[in-house]
Amino acid sequence: MSERNYETSTKKSTTKRIVFIALFVALSYALSFFSFPIFPTTPYFKLDFSNVFILLTGMLFGPVEGVIVCILKEIIGITNSSSGGVGELANAIMTTSFILLPCIVYRKKKTTKAAVISLIPACLIGTAVALVTNRFIIFPLYMGDGAAAVFQSAFWFAIAFNLIKTGSISLITGLIFKRLAHFVKKYKI
Repeated sequence: MSERNYETSTKKSTTKRIVFIALFVALSYALSFFSFPIFPTTPYFKLDFSNVFILLTGMLFGPVEGVIVCILKEIIGITNSSSGGVGELANAIMTTSFILLPCIVYRKKKTTKAAVISLIPACLIGTAVALVTNRFIIFPLYMGDGAAAVFQSAFWFAIAFNLIKTGSISLITGLIFKRLAHFVKKYKI
């Protein structure tokens, strides 16, 4: 392959990646609007599946790209936020803590088994970080002085909710990943 053809091929591949990543930012942002509570006693814990596209990006293209999609989604989310960006910052911290381990592991060892095994501690890490960010960022922002008491009463719901959220995102990602990875490889994205 001549140097000129290689440069053209590389530019096309880079452009495809950027377009694909931008599409995943848009899909992730769009899915964030479809949220629903899963526990009637804590309706403020709302489940959405926007992190599926963030995890997919990280596993397909690398952890840095996954974090970029996460950050871009949250920056776009600030435009219609009631938290002034604090909620988006907390969500970016929680999501990043969840996706990094499986994305790094899959980058090093590209097997389904390695990805699945890494998702188990990732769910636990994501849940632990979510507890900390909920306790010290989200609850104080929305509940003021009574935040500690409300968080204490919702503690077990917070654990269950975050385990369900990270587990369901892992499951959905697992169901989609192989087909999408084949598509990305086939079209040299």
